[in-house]
Order: sequence, then structure tokens, then C-alpha cells
Amino acid sequence: MGPEPIISFQNVDKRFAFTKEKPQSVMEAFISLFSRRRQPKQPPESLWAVRGVSFDVLPGQCFGIVGRNGSGKSTILKLIARILRPNNGRIVINGRVSALLELGAGFHPDLTGRENIFLNAALLGFDEATTHDYYDRIVEFSELDEFIDMPVRHYSSGMYMRLGFSVAIHMQPDILIVDEILAVGDQAFQSKCIDAIMAMKDRGVTILIVSHNINLVRTLCTHVLWIDKGIPQAYGPVDEIAAEYAAHAFQTKGQPITATFTRSGTGEIEITSTRFLDAQGEPQETFATGEPMTIEIGYVAHKPVPNPEFGLAIFRQDGVQVNGPNTQLAGVDLGVIEGEGVLRYEIEQMPLLPATYLVTTAVHDSRSHQCYDFHQKAYSFHVRQGSSKELDGLLALSAQWRLHRILTPTHSS
Repeated sequence: MGPEPIISFQNVDKRFAFTKEKPQSVMEAFISLFSRRRQPKQPPESLWAVRGVSFDVLPGQCFGIVGRNGSGKSTILKLIARILRPNNGRIVINGRVSALLELGAGFHPDLTGRENIFLNAALLGFDEATTHDYYDRIVEFSELDEFIDMPVRHYSSGMYMRLGFSVAIHMQPDILIVDEILAVGDQAFQSKCIDAIMAMKDRGVTILIVSHNINLVRTLCTHVLWIDKGIPQAYGPVDEIAAEYAAHAFQTKGQPITATFTRSGTGEIEITSTRFLDAQGEPQETFATGEPMTIEIGYVAHKPVPNPEFGLAIFRQDGVQVNGPNTQLAGVDLGVIEGEGVLRYEIEQMPLLPATYLVTTAVHDSRSHQCYDFHQKAYSFHVRQGSSKELDGLLALSAQWRLHRILTPTHSS
């Protein structure tokens, strides 16, 4: 049998009850301050923050939780930290938990940084002598020496984060919980925090991280839970889940593509269609990295046009342009075209990594660059993970690792 989980969620639900207040005018609000008249109570409504969540975290794992804002990530962390109790299901926590959940959590605003260190240590069960042993290291890591005797109500958000993170990592936790708060700090301190997390990971500390930075999750975590609207979407190894989540995030980001797009041109040649075809020549909307794909452009020339220039541009949905090929750059001479026709741009192996992509198609006069027809980001296709295991960046390059030579050590006599 394998090791026992240090954290186990078994079909956990968490519900919040709230009452919607009827809007009041300024006069009504003023009168209610001096009146004993009570508004009739509205029946409470329910918000299910998490529903049916199940996962296990093994000792020493670095576990990530990803999802959109309001998906239930922070609720799960608060359940682990025992700040909240579940309505249904079972939670098993084995070990001391140190949590960095939100700015100022666990700090008293009227106490100084020094006093808050000792207060937090006492809440975690450390005596004063033990806290003294850790105090200098906490202050040194936080880089708040000159501000440590200032009431924390005067701290900036970055200073809060520095002190909170330093306290959390120095309190000998078996489980360290870090929410998105880490993003508040400056770049240099973020790098310092990541190094500290990696060191704790090497020492066998179990770490839970909530972050919108999927590359950070890939770097630190071995397993990931993806949650949306309180409901688990996927749970498993980081490479597999991060790819699914990244593809979904690009697919749902921004406004949907519609038939209304920016179009311009003189109209001697019109683009009548743009389709994405698979290896069998069938129209598709989704392709896997490594698969063949053909972009087919249909056109009609209303009069004879000598050697027009057809082109396209592919953009990732966040606006990054992938490429911009055209027939002139490729050295393709189309001659004089007239009437209807079809032009195809054939990609032998799709190099793009999972995301949604937008395509602009256009046709110009190759000499004067006069535009005949221009469809700006009018078409879209999706890419899912294929045989390539690459996840970071934009492209899966067609390349191989090969050992060129082995340097043998020289031995002096």
C-alpha cells in the first residue's frame, strides 16, 4: 500500500446562506435609522461554493488548484485551514497547517510587526522561547527590519505579504497553503518566495498553491485540481490538467467570434469562404498539436486579375501573431485568375500549442498592394494537446535532442 494522504477531501460540499436586501431610497434608509419598523425578513438563499469535491494530497506533494475567480479555490483552502466547516462530506488533515490566505489575515492592525510575529506563533502553538529562535530569520527574510516596530495598519499590501509569507514558511508547517496573494509582491521578492517554496518542497513539506499563473503551477506542482463554479472539472498530473485548463481558458476568453467582422477592399476579387480541413479533407474546428491542417480560401474574381497575392495571418486569441504567410513570399505565381476558385495553405504538422486562434484572410494586388478583399480576424479554430508533451510557449518545434559528444575527463599523472 502507498502512503496515507496528508489531506483528503471526500465528496465535500460547502454552502453559504445569504439574504438579498431590497434596495432602499436615501430617505427610506434615513428613516429606518430612527424607526423600530422592521422590513419583513426575506428567506435566505443558498450559494454552493463547492459541490462534490474529492481529492487526495500525499505527503511531500506540491498540489495546485486552478480555476476562474469565484470558482471555489479559496473556499477549499479555508476548509483545509479549518477556517470553514463543510456542510457535507469528510475532510481529513494530518499535520500542522500554515496558511497565507489573504492580506492581513491573522494580523492585528494595532500591533507592530514584531508583536504580530509572536501573536501568530502563539496561535500555532509555539512558546515565546521557540519564537525568539525563529524571530531573526523571519525578519531577515521579510526585509522589514526598519518597519518591524511599526503598527501593521501602516503597512502597504506588499509589506503585509512579505511579513505574512515569512511567518508562514518559518513556523515549521507540515502543510503550507499559499493563495494568489503571492502575486502582490514585487518581482524580486516573488522569486525569493518561489525559491523558498522549492526548498520546502525538497524538505518534504506538503504545499498547496492557488494561482492564476498556470506556468508557475507547472513549475512547482506535481498534481492539479481544476475547479469551475464550485464543481471539479479535472484532477490529476500537472501536465495533463494544465494543458486542458489552458486550452479551456483561451477558448472561453474574450468575446465569441461572430459573422460580424471588419471587412474592406475594392472587390475585384472577393473571398467567399475560409475553411479548416483535416487530413481527410473534412471541415473541422479543432485540431491536435502535430496533426495536419489545411486552410482553404474560396474566392471569386469578377474580372481577369494578373497574379494576385493571397495571404493570411494567424493570431492566438490573446493577440500574439503567430505568422503571416502569403503567395508572393512563397514564390507562387498564380497567373491571371478569373471566376471562382480555391486556394489551400497546407500545414503538414500543426506546430501550435493548445489555445484558440483567429485567422485573417486577404487578397491584394501584388504590385500596387491595393486591397481587393480583407477579412480581419474573421475565422477561428482551436488546438488541443496532441502527441507533443510541450506545454510552455507558443510552438512545438520539430526538433530532437541528440547527444553530440561525451567529454571524457583528463587525468593528470
